[in-house]
Amino acid sequence: MTGILFGDGKRNKIKLFDLDSLTINIKSFKIPNLINKIAYKYFRKSKARRSYEYANKLLENGIGTPQPIAYFENYNWLGLTDSYYISEHLQADLTFRELVNDSNYLDFENILRQFTKFSFDLHQKGIEFLDHSPGNTLIKKTAENQYNFYLVDLNRMNFHKTMDIDQRMKNLSRLTPKKEMIAIMSDEYSKHYSESSSLIFEKMWYATNEFQGKFARKKTLKKKLKFWKS
Repeated sequence: MTGILFGDGKRNKIKLFDLDSLTINIKSFKIPNLINKIAYKYFRKSKARRSYEYANKLLENGIGTPQPIAYFENYNWLGLTDSYYISEHLQADLTFRELVNDSNYLDFENILRQFTKFSFDLHQKGIEFLDHSPGNTLIKKTAENQYNFYLVDLNRMNFHKTMDIDQRMKNLSRLTPKKEMIAIMSDEYSKHYSESSSLIFEKMWYATNEFQGKFARKKTLKKKLKFWKS
């Protein structure tokens, strides 16, 4: 059974395997540094284990994610050496990134509004998906003008009893820098939440700008460090 590399594999690697009638997705996580080797053995759950457990928790809450199968960990005397998360592979029609990159994407506004309702449902259930970014939601068309959404890259999540408006808006801040998309999302979110669309837009746009500023500063710092190392 030969695996096919899926994605760019810069940090973690994903390989696809055909098994009977299924395509299996195996994600191997980057080998942890010395401190994390020890931490993952004695103090924290590995990324693979968290991915598996969180996937099951999402499904229990009616939130889409590729069907989890198993996780696997290898250890030596020092700590965790490598770990793997195994799930069924889901062939998506698009990710949220396509909407960010192409405002003329077919059925653009409808998909964006349905995605916003999906995100609202996450928040109502107290699920804070910390990697809620453009590439981590898979989208499948199920019927005319109807779409299902599936979360991937699951190892960082918080679960709350309730989420306030600032937590909710911050959780949406990594998705798009485009003001016109924020306007549609805030309008749709306000249909399901007890705040005005203008307040939601203000808070969502503020959180987005704050994230984009931090991201730009981090990128600049990395370039400077790379320059001084070269």
